[in-house]
Amino acid sequence: MAETATPSLPSLEDLQHWTWVLGRAQQMMLEHGLDIFDHAPAASPFGALLDPTAAMRAGAGFWADTMQLWQRFLDPEHAQPYEETPEQAKDKRFKAPQWREEPVFDFLRQSYFVIADHLLKGVDSLEGVDPKHKDQLRFATKGFIDAISPTNFPATNPQVLEKIVETKGESLLKGLQHMLADMAKGQMTQTADGAFELGRNLGVTPGKVVKRTSLYELIQYAPATEQVYETPLIIFPPWINRFYILDLTPEKSFIAWAVAQGLTVFVVSWKSADASMKDVVWDDYVERGQIDAIDTVRALLGVDAVHAIGYCVAGTTLAATLAVLAARGQAEKVKSATFFTAQVDFSESGDLELFVDDDQLALIRSLGGDGYLDGRYMAATFNLLRGRDLIWNYVTNNYLMGQDYVPFDLLHWNSDVTNLPAAWHLSYLTDLYRDNKLVTPGLLSIGGTPVDLTRVTIPTYIQAGREDHIAPAQSVWKITHYFKGPLKFVLAGSGHIAGVVNPPAAGKYQYWTNEERAETLSEFFAGAKETKGSWWPDWIGWIDAQDGKKVAAKAARVPGKGKFKAIEDAPGTYVRTR
Repeated sequence: MAETATPSLPSLEDLQHWTWVLGRAQQMMLEHGLDIFDHAPAASPFGALLDPTAAMRAGAGFWADTMQLWQRFLDPEHAQPYEETPEQAKDKRFKAPQWREEPVFDFLRQSYFVIADHLLKGVDSLEGVDPKHKDQLRFATKGFIDAISPTNFPATNPQVLEKIVETKGESLLKGLQHMLADMAKGQMTQTADGAFELGRNLGVTPGKVVKRTSLYELIQYAPATEQVYETPLIIFPPWINRFYILDLTPEKSFIAWAVAQGLTVFVVSWKSADASMKDVVWDDYVERGQIDAIDTVRALLGVDAVHAIGYCVAGTTLAATLAVLAARGQAEKVKSATFFTAQVDFSESGDLELFVDDDQLALIRSLGGDGYLDGRYMAATFNLLRGRDLIWNYVTNNYLMGQDYVPFDLLHWNSDVTNLPAAWHLSYLTDLYRDNKLVTPGLLSIGGTPVDLTRVTIPTYIQAGREDHIAPAQSVWKITHYFKGPLKFVLAGSGHIAGVVNPPAAGKYQYWTNEERAETLSEFFAGAKETKGSWWPDWIGWIDAQDGKKVAAKAARVPGKGKFKAIEDAPGTYVRTR
């Protein structure tokens, strides 16, 4: 057996050189800033921004930390030990033992953390900058920091070097094959191809498509119990994604679980936008989408009202739908409403708000020339929000190390993008994210009916994710400031997806409830009761409390046996179209 060669490591001279380069770069930026400041007009609005005092302090701090870093590397016995922050200690990128046991890579890891820390401190020290622009700069800086991690480059990642030696370079060829394939399809692969298929191991809850319009398909699921709740449930998933996030593999399916609890479940499967939808706007999603679907279910089952769920943007739309129904004297059509990670007040809407400025809106306008926005654009945007996990993780594992992709149903769904109506998406970003019009009564209208959220008085269940980076819990909480009916707020562990898709059998995470009235999320959390596991049982208990009456699961309760005949089996056609 041939002797394995030891991977070539950066020399001490190389490390010294790169430290000099980084230091010289910072010095040049500081000198450039001073030069601009010297030539700036006395009344320049940039005076505060170009004040060198903060930059000088930041530079001094950087050099002090760099000197300590070198002392730890060259004279560890007399140096002050490096103290990791809790965030650094749990950074998965550096979990391999080589990053601490081998001095060269330990130096790289520590120097990376020092540079990252001071880059962010440099942004935070800027004065005289518009808060939104400062947030954008900080977001961009964090993205840059993630991009320059030593884990992302073959020469500075010990695991990549070892893999190259172990495979005699074949790992690089396999990784190149992965990268070229992704470039060809214009989208980063995140899970194994062919591992999942709709109707085979995803979206397999038995049901039928009972209605199809130019905007949506309505799926009714077969009962799994002899008795079912008289009031049916209709679910509105976001049209930004495919509906089967709520019907993943059977053990994760919220839809299958809800059916097993005795609910007659309907779900709307939105059509992925094409050129025929160039004129579709928000009014259509309310009138021809949600209200039409609610009326369809009521007529099909002969009931007065439905329970409704709105997830993310469909939850925002459901809030508007409820306000419109109330204004038209039809509030009784919906017995209760549940909101999964949905926002109505966008004043604290998180990092997505950073993508809403004139430049981004102009870009979206240019990309939507055919009347729709390619779903890959939105997928890239969401990936950027968690670039470390959803971009660079795959660069390292699948491009640099040539590893096979892991089968993961959630990531398969995440990559299954949908197109968006361009006109509506632009108005959504401008009217809601940028201008926050939904919370001002009468500022928006649907079909000529002014929208006033304070007219919503039906019982409401509001779920938020504590670690949600798309719809922050603080933003979701604001719904409680506008609705006037009985409210129950539940804070779930994890984020935008895992906080929702958390079946009881998994025994994961936790949720918090508080029966006392609270004015703020902090006040709610301070007095909240923590319960281990899924919040789903709490929700079905709440649904039962709204109306526990049950009927036999027959006739129209069986898909295709009512006024609307079955068109095809679930999950339908729209969910498969690109």
